[in-house]
Parts: sequence; structure tokens; C-alpha cells
Amino acid sequence: MRGVTGKEQIVSGTGFTNEGEQLSQFALPVDAEHKSTVLAIISFARPHMLAFHCSWLGFFTTFVSTFAAAPMIPVIRNDIDMDIVDIGNAGVAAVTGTIFCRVSMGVFCDTFGPRWGYAFLMLGVAPAVFGMATVTTPIGFLVSRFFIGWGLATFVACQFWSSVMFNPKIVGITNATAAGWGNLGGGVTQFLIPAMYEAIAKTKVDFTAWRYAFFLPGCMHIFVGLMVLFFAQDLPDGQYSKLKKTGQMVKPKGSVAFYQAIMNYRMWVLVASYGMCFGVELTMNNIIVTYLFDQFNLGLTTAGLLGSLFGMMNLFARSVGGFMSDEAAKRYGMRGRLWVLWIVQTLEGGMCIFMGLSKDSLAWTLFACVCFSSFVQAAEGASYGVVPFVSKRSLGVVSGFVGAGGNAGSAITQVLFFKSTKYSTSEGLQLMGLMIIAVTMVVHTIHFPMWGGMWTKADGVTTEEDYYTGAYTEEEKAQGMADAAYKFSASARASE
Repeated sequence: MRGVTGKEQIVSGTGFTNEGEQLSQFALPVDAEHKSTVLAIISFARPHMLAFHCSWLGFFTTFVSTFAAAPMIPVIRNDIDMDIVDIGNAGVAAVTGTIFCRVSMGVFCDTFGPRWGYAFLMLGVAPAVFGMATVTTPIGFLVSRFFIGWGLATFVACQFWSSVMFNPKIVGITNATAAGWGNLGGGVTQFLIPAMYEAIAKTKVDFTAWRYAFFLPGCMHIFVGLMVLFFAQDLPDGQYSKLKKTGQMVKPKGSVAFYQAIMNYRMWVLVASYGMCFGVELTMNNIIVTYLFDQFNLGLTTAGLLGSLFGMMNLFARSVGGFMSDEAAKRYGMRGRLWVLWIVQTLEGGMCIFMGLSKDSLAWTLFACVCFSSFVQAAEGASYGVVPFVSKRSLGVVSGFVGAGGNAGSAITQVLFFKSTKYSTSEGLQLMGLMIIAVTMVVHTIHFPMWGGMWTKADGVTTEEDYYTGAYTEEEKAQGMADAAYKFSASARASE
């Protein structure tokens, strides 16, 4: 069968192959598009690996700031007199504010590049992070979490940046590792902020100590934002602005890319599916510590440390999902990527149900939590093993919409299952698990004409060039706007 294997050679006038050619201007071997063919984790070589490390570190920082309030709810709710509805509304606000930002960030990256997108969000959100220390009412708390949540749109720039810096052969594990290490911030903040609070509370009263704790993520925003702006690079060959001025890059037509993205049904399927993995992770980051604190009568620091287990699985699990996607593609093409995504995410739903059923045992709850989280992160990695192949021209827009689908999924699950007293948290977990399994079935509908789908074969007529360069008019092709799509088609082509 045909599929995306990454094993085929890319041949160009300069003799590149996707096994990588070592050029003097790059520290790593590159392909015909000057994308790195290796992921050298311990390297900070510019531009590829510096972009990789900046991308995950920026995303990590926004996760720390967005969910810094979650483990402190037991203290904050007493300070500013919040009830369960106030807490639920603020949790939803933290993940809904970034839905529009993620869609916009996709267009922004396509037009201005990921570096400016990162810097704009990191520095723009910093005042809201510092502002959390001044809130005195439930509405002030909600507004602060709403604006801080905008920072999660850095995910789009993160995935866009990885996709333009690394060869399709390793795009699954690269995207997964960058996003996974970024998501790790959601686990780190569960014990980092309570630990800071406990340390500060030794010299300050409780209702002042939690406020000081927010200065750490605020300072991280400023540091990383400036680092990305002044040291990183948009593309392997340079900055967006310079490439446009020198004529090496044709100015993209954002409206065309946006229209083509929203007309591609595959994107909408992945939007729905991603809401049931990344969206679920965001929901769990909001509720896990409070659930352990209330359900098992744990201390705040202990609940935060145990609750961090959910986020800490990002250290490896999302990368495993991307690796599984890449490995499945070597044998079964795009069909393998889709099957990995469906299987892993369905198992995620099953473990979510099991965690809800384990409400009377802390040990079983933690076991279920670790397994549940591992499948959640792996499903996220597998999702972005598929996303880069939906559209070359509209990559930023597609990444933005799919990322926004994650936030939308979180808002929906929180409103349905955790915002009121209608369901206990354990019952909400069981219902959310059933929802995950049901919604994930949409993955079965994805079909690429040149590769097929989970149950369907390729049409035998359409080529990779037909699919990816068909997004351009003949005039645009003559202007060279489709050159990158031709190169991408070659690197994505599978052998029979």
C-alpha cells in the first residue's frame, strides 16, 4: 500500500536526500528544504535546535502560568470567597480565552513567522500573570485566568516551528517532544507553586503568600519572550522579514490559506479528536489537585505533588505517541498513523473511566491517573503525527484550529461534568471517558486520496504533488509560491 514513510529519497538539483546532507552553514544534516533530518536533543545549534528548545520552553512557561492557580484553589477560594461555580467558571475561562488566539496564531505564523508570534504572546500575557497577585474578587480571578490562558496559543507556534524546521520523516516525534515538554509545565506547576507558597508562608500570611508565588511565572514570561525575539530564527534559511525583502520568500496570502484550511474536512475531524486528548489534559490540570485534596483528605503540598503525576507523563509519553506514529507510518503509511491515533485515544477513554471508578482507593486512583495520562499524551503526539500532512499551504491555520479544538474540548468537558454539583468528580470522570471513546470514532472518516484511510485504499490516481500543489493556481506556481509544496510532496511520498 502507499503511505507516508519518510524512507524515500528526495532528489533535487543540489543533490540532497532526506537522509541528510551536511552543509557548511548548518550544524545538522538537512534535506532539500534545509530542514534538519535529525533531532539532536542535547544540541542548541542555530537555527534548528535553538528553535526546538525555544519552542518547548515558551510553551512550558505558559502552562506553568495558566495552571499556577489550579493547585492553589484550596487557599484562594477561602481568601476571595469563591464557591464551586466561581471556581468552575474561572477554570473554563482559563482555556476558552485562547481558542480565538490559537486560530489567529495560525494565520499569524503563516504571515509573520513563529518567532514574532511567540514573543508577542509571552510578553503580552506577562502583565496578566503579575496581575493575578492583586485580585480580590471572584470576577477578578476569572478575568486574570482568562487573559493568562491566552498564552497557551504558543502551542500553535510551537508545532508550526517544529514542522518548518524538521524533515517529515521525524516530524511526528519532533512535534510530540516539543509539545510534550511544553505540556510538562502543567505537571511542574502542580508542585512548584504550592512549594513556593509553603516557603513564602513561613514569613508571610497565607493570603499574601500565594500572591507572591505568581511572580515566578511572570518573570519567566519576560525572560523567554525576549530570548525568542532576539536569538531565535523563523526558518532554516533566515527570518521571515529578511527572506521577503530579498525575494527568497513570496509573501503568503493569508486569506487563501485560511479559506482552504476551513474547507478541508480532515482539519475539522482532527479538531474534534484533539479536543478529547489535549482538551482532557487541560481539564485534568484544572481539577486533579483539588480532587485529590478533597477526596482523600490530603495536605495541599502532598496533593500537588501527587497531582503533578498527570502532567509529568509529558516527559516521555507524548514523544512515545509521535514515535509510534512515525514507526507505524514506516510499515503502513498514513493508515498506520491513523490507527495508532484511534487505538491510543480509545485506551485513554477507558483509563479515564477506570480512574473515576477507583474513587475509594488512593493507590488505584494514582495508578489509573498515570496510565490515563500516558495515553492522553501519546494521543496528542499521534495527533500531530497527522496534522502536518493535512495541508502544506495552510499548515499554520490547520495547526491553529486543531490546537483550538483542544481548548474547546476542555471548555466543553468542564462545563458538562465539573462545573456544578450535578455530578461528583468521580462520576464526571466516568462520563468524560465515555465521551472520549465516542468522539474518537471520527478518526475513521479521515481519507487521503493518495494514501487512503483506516479502512479505505488510495484512489490510485492522485499523487502527493496533485494534493499539495493543487492548493496553488497556475499563476502562483509560475511565481514560485508552490516550490516548497513540491519539495514537501517529495519528502512525504511513500514507496509502494
